[in-house]
Amino acid sequence: MGIYSYNISIFAKSLLLTRIVQQNDWVVFIIVGCILLYVFMLIYLHRDSTVRVFLMQKFADSSNNYLSWLIVSAVFAVLLAVFISQSIPVVPKEITDVQLFGYELNKFGFTMLSLVVFYSLKSGLSYLFFAGTGSLKRWRLFQFAASKFYFVFSLVLMFLCVYQYYFEVDGLLVFDFYFIGFVAIFLFKIFFYLLSPNDILPEKWYYKLLYLCTLQLAPLMVIWTVLFI
Repeated sequence: MGIYSYNISIFAKSLLLTRIVQQNDWVVFIIVGCILLYVFMLIYLHRDSTVRVFLMQKFADSSNNYLSWLIVSAVFAVLLAVFISQSIPVVPKEITDVQLFGYELNKFGFTMLSLVVFYSLKSGLSYLFFAGTGSLKRWRLFQFAASKFYFVFSLVLMFLCVYQYYFEVDGLLVFDFYFIGFVAIFLFKIFFYLLSPNDILPEKWYYKLLYLCTLQLAPLMVIWTVLFI
């Protein structure tokens, strides 16, 4: 009986001391793929532009803005899904019940699907908003400015993904910093849209306020509810 108890205690201690190394190679593959997409965009869509030239470029001198907007949007959505996917509490049962060839969506897949649907609907509603307010001519300017903002934001996400997956991070400790950082970025985006020299938002002030409330703040609360509540 004593030997049996001794063996059990040794096994328990070894179990506590054993650290399962999490394989995060998929994060590197995604980041490298996103970097290659940006390299392709800068070289072939923007005529060998550097990052600085791309960010400082004026609308009149730019080209392939729609394709650039699509690439930046896709890269941002993927990186954001990588960054927040492991923080969501659980994948809803309604989603896990839907299987394809025996496979079901994990946290990353569920987050990615939610973000794609979210940003697709948001972009469609934004286009309808600009069209309905007689500001459709500003839509291309809006895409141009948004591409620059999300391009910079996606570069920040690359560093955050590396930090989160390859360094020992106390989730509870850094949550406050992440929350404050994302709030600061959101506020910066609002002022960036409002003060853009290209006048990307509708001319009337109440249309600006309506856009910020219905297509910036409200969708953010919706996606937060879907993923974390």
